[in-house]
Amino acid sequence: MRLLALLAALFTAATHTGHARPDDHTGHTRPAAHISHARPATHGLPMAQPVRVAAYANPIPEPKTVWSPIPFGAKRKAETVAYTRRHYGSFLKPTWRLIHPHVIVIHYTEASYSSTFNTFANDVPDSELHELPATSAHFVIDTNGTIHQLVALGTMARHTVGLNWTAIGIEHVGFSDAQVLGDGRQISASLRLVQWLRCRYKIAIKNVIGHNESLSSPYHHEDVPSLRTQTHSDFNRHDMNIYRSRLRALGGCAA
Repeated sequence: MRLLALLAALFTAATHTGHARPDDHTGHTRPAAHISHARPATHGLPMAQPVRVAAYANPIPEPKTVWSPIPFGAKRKAETVAYTRRHYGSFLKPTWRLIHPHVIVIHYTEASYSSTFNTFANDVPDSELHELPATSAHFVIDTNGTIHQLVALGTMARHTVGLNWTAIGIEHVGFSDAQVLGDGRQISASLRLVQWLRCRYKIAIKNVIGHNESLSSPYHHEDVPSLRTQTHSDFNRHDMNIYRSRLRALGGCAA
């Protein structure tokens, strides 16, 4: 009984209440694309019974964001549970929740913001792997620096094979690494967002990665054999080294 009481107390203490948007968004219907073998680190948590881990106290101010949710109702949640069972069922209890993010994955869209939004909002099988739910990302940053949040941080988005179970996905409107890195307003917004997120969840800078680096992540795991080497070309190591150096220049997470 003492153990149960302790676990209950830890869970209560971990519950985050200060975020303006819900971490587990369920009610919005307003209304877009990218899809990626090492055993994932578990940090001592019993993986068959995942525990919700809340955000830590964060001295970094949250950047201005626009809450632009895609539909993520009961059907899409059920599809996400089924996706988790297929791809991560060997180590993770099937869920639609993003339990404790350890990785932030950087992408670019190869499309406009509106096209990207519509692709993510329209819950149909994707054109590459033909799976449900549709691909999505937590944030899309437009070329003018506007940060749109499309998926709640407590919800699993499908943006990087092998890492969706533990990764926050950030898309940038653009067609190349160089375009994004060279756009002052967009990259400034991106760095501010990632600094806030990594400090909020205690994510090391080395775990802020480009999609093209997904296979080298210690958290990468994929149960479907044919997909264990699947990745994309956006944000390779060379360009992410530039990104991480700029992120490091913002300083640490201490108050």
